[in-house]
Amino acid sequence: MTYKALYDSPTVEKYRFLIETCGLFPKSEKAATIALKNSLCSVVVLDTDSKNEVIGMGRLVGDGGCHCQIVDICVLPEHQKRGLGKLIMTMLNDFIERELPSSCYVNLIADGNAYDLYAKYGFEPVWPKSRGMGKVVKNY
Repeated sequence: MTYKALYDSPTVEKYRFLIETCGLFPKSEKAATIALKNSLCSVVVLDTDSKNEVIGMGRLVGDGGCHCQIVDICVLPEHQKRGLGKLIMTMLNDFIERELPSSCYVNLIADGNAYDLYAKYGFEPVWPKSRGMGKVVKNY
């Protein structure tokens, strides 16, 4: 298989399909539309053998100055274990180092063993100094 990564956003439909298929928290169409429009940086991976179908993605969100977060790193299961998550992270990291101020705090939440990948890009556990917390809005 042949792949190509680009700085681009998936469609709302493809975004919702990717995150749900990859086991991330499902998003409504309205939420996905707002999110994609407000991304600081998005990367998609295309399967060039299948008419450039989007098979992976990742995003950087935040204010672009003080606080940013890497989110939605996902690759369809049948394309995993081929270095595509690393490709996505490399492109996001290149954007971070090229475009963000040196004092910007970039964080992420690593699911499962993904922390091994993120450590290669300088991300470190914040525990015990900090504890990650989250909340899902129920009325949206």
